[in-house]
Amino acid sequence: MQSIIGGSLAAVIAIAVVVMGTSFFWAPQGAAGFGIPHSPIQDPAFHAWLGVKGVRDIASGVGIFVLLAAGTPALLGGFMLTLTLIPIGDAAIVLRNKGPKSAAYGIHAASAAVVLTAATLLLTA
Repeated sequence: MQSIIGGSLAAVIAIAVVVMGTSFFWAPQGAAGFGIPHSPIQDPAFHAWLGVKGVRDIASGVGIFVLLAAGTPALLGGFMLTLTLIPIGDAAIVLRNKGPKSAAYGIHAASAAVVLTAATLLLTA
């Protein structure tokens, strides 16, 4: 049961990450803030960096899908545990740049908790 719940949660996370990644291409203004104040969302060079981030998000989501299809729950759980570092790092970056704590904790830290939950479910299945 834990592996089904963990796998389902991983699938939802994968969809969300791919959607977020693609949003950096089709709606960069909405995705650009990220919780970091004074983001230069009109700067073409900043848009290029958003594209880099988008590609990495999409690749992370696709990696989850690959492991859902061809991996074991433990392997997927290990990957999800590793991916937990991304929203933890994002929260730290927002806080270090004096961004809103609501974004750091309410978005990024909460995301880390969800990914960690999926990882735990899969690793203990």
